[in-house]
Amino acid sequence: MHARAAWSCISEPGDGTAGLLVAALGAVPALRLVIEAWPHDRVAGELLAVGVEQGTVAAAGIDRALERWRPRLDPVVVTIALRQAARSGARLAIPGDHDWPAGLDDLGAHAPLALWWRGPADALGAFGRSIALVGARAATRYGEHVAMEASAGLVDRGFAIVSGAAYGIDGMAHKAALASGGRTVAFLAGGVDRPYPSGHVDLLERIAGEGAVISELPCGAAPTKWRFLQRNRLIAASSLATIVLEAGWRSGSLNTAGHAATLGRPLGAVPGPVTSPASAGCHRLIREYDAVCVTTAAEMAELVAEHLVQVPLDFPEPENGIEGTGRTSEQVRVFDALSGRSPREIGDLARRAGLSTMSVRAALGALGLEGAARERSTGWVRNA
Repeated sequence: MHARAAWSCISEPGDGTAGLLVAALGAVPALRLVIEAWPHDRVAGELLAVGVEQGTVAAAGIDRALERWRPRLDPVVVTIALRQAARSGARLAIPGDHDWPAGLDDLGAHAPLALWWRGPADALGAFGRSIALVGARAATRYGEHVAMEASAGLVDRGFAIVSGAAYGIDGMAHKAALASGGRTVAFLAGGVDRPYPSGHVDLLERIAGEGAVISELPCGAAPTKWRFLQRNRLIAASSLATIVLEAGWRSGSLNTAGHAATLGRPLGAVPGPVTSPASAGCHRLIREYDAVCVTTAAEMAELVAEHLVQVPLDFPEPENGIEGTGRTSEQVRVFDALSGRSPREIGDLARRAGLSTMSVRAALGALGLEGAARERSTGWVRNA
């Protein structure tokens, strides 16, 4: 368990190479090879020896993975995370535990290596009968009303509500579930001891008291844009179905819908006024991606009751990169790691972003050309 806690500190969410090593060799041996700085050939040989196919090993990018993990090899960081977890009442769940959310295993090598969580002892059992409700942060009154009715109606039918604790649709789904006496689960993009958004501090405390607040990141970890995108795959994988209640054309909730569809989970979308940009994303899901049109809690429950099977869909990345920024995932992670005031050296940025120094240099070059970052004598800073 301590080895998996360490892995949650040195690898970023969804790191497929870390998942491959831990699944093939075990958490402790995999951690040892990083600590002992094994060369690429020796690591590859170990994987081949336990039956991992040569093509999989070649595609794993072991060299770059070792480079991005080693700057984070600090036992003090792991100790601090464990102490903060104890102080905040957080626990650690790992695959194989009785209450581990079984749906997460469908993520394969990209499944979380561990989950940090707060809540009653039996809270994780809620995933056995759960539905994810997601949608826009800038929700309309219509969207909030639909979220309230859907959440309360599903709770009445014995479902737990899974969402991301954001403003708008997520928050309303959680609140309605609690008000209806049901159980709700919130996945965070940072440590469970760092409530985010700050306006939902009280809500997250209520969720932790009656449901569960969960993250694959250790206590003390800060939320970043990259981590929000990775968090969405957990919402989709842990639930029996995902419903998008209100979403703009490029809403982040469409990212969750994409994960649900790729995993073969039932996917539903609530229609809205055809003149409302806030519902354009839902209409897009129905028109282009075969989401089931749902308007009531009863219809949402039918997605699970009838075991509808959806064809996995290939949701394309937005034309302009991640969420229209024009940046690659590595550039987003480096931009997240930059400060607007304090210059940071490349080694520090590599540790914060969970990337190799070579990748950081390349990303900084692109961000510099874009005008989003600039180099000072003591390091790099983010442009306002």
